[in-house]
Amino acid sequence: MASSSSSSFSIITFSVFLVLVGMASAQLSSTYYSSSCPNALSTIKSAVNSAVSSESRMGASLLRLHFHDCFVKGCDGSILLDDTSTFTGEKTANPNSNSLRGFDVIDTIKSQVETLCPGVVSCADIVVVAARDSVVALGGPSWTVQLGRRDSTTASLSKANTNIPAPTLNLSGLITAFSNKGFTAKEMVALSGSHTIGQARCTNFRARIYNESSIETSFASSLKSNCPSTGNDNNLSPLDTTSPTSFDNAYFKDLVSKKGLLHSDQQLYSGGSTDSQVTTYSTSSSTFLTDFANAMVKMGNLSPLTGTSGQIRTNCRKTN
Repeated sequence: MASSSSSSFSIITFSVFLVLVGMASAQLSSTYYSSSCPNALSTIKSAVNSAVSSESRMGASLLRLHFHDCFVKGCDGSILLDDTSTFTGEKTANPNSNSLRGFDVIDTIKSQVETLCPGVVSCADIVVVAARDSVVALGGPSWTVQLGRRDSTTASLSKANTNIPAPTLNLSGLITAFSNKGFTAKEMVALSGSHTIGQARCTNFRARIYNESSIETSFASSLKSNCPSTGNDNNLSPLDTTSPTSFDNAYFKDLVSKKGLLHSDQQLYSGGSTDSQVTTYSTSSSTFLTDFANAMVKMGNLSPLTGTSGQIRTNCRKTN
């Protein structure tokens, strides 16, 4: 009897959770700023285009900033908060420390929209829109971003250390990490396609190029000159060796050729359940781009703060 009551309570609790999530998502709108700050989106787009034009790598950095924000407590801008003497943010977490970039671009955008519409546009929304505009700037697909998120006043170093998938994960670990955030294995593969742009540090792929057999020999050799067996941890190599500054499906072609840079990359094409999806994306750019855009919409809707939750930060690096 107790077990039955417990099960009923769990079902009710889960139902309430789904309703609350639905309510939060329903409060987001693609036209959220159309009256309160009509030039917000064009301002963000212009700033992103300028930043990516100056340094193409910034596009990947802004996209990654979005991912690392949303996978910890949801898309709430918590990744932007600096540490203080009384507050520990997420920037020093293992996946973020000496790795995440683009904070200065977000600061610039925030300053510009604050001049236009003080206290209206959230840092969380800026991160989500900047990610979309970065992909477009590098030749990738566009998608409609839902808006109206508010900014978190808290952060979680521990969740940043545990929720963000590590480059050392095997396929099962990747599937679990994304499933924990509500993504299917197919969506996980599509989102992994973000590695068609950007670079990785030697420390994150050294073990693969020196120890693994599931890597094309000449590809591994070409990487060793820039990533010796010891030292030079921060030397960079492109995640997509074919077209590292174009948002296309070359990443998946690389995987089929055993030229995935990270261990977690090549796991998507390693004789496992996602091989067929990688093959599909490697032969159909349009399928990948469509699936990626749809998955990004879903990611942008992870646990947003809406209504009276959180705040609209004046400075993205600190609470009001």
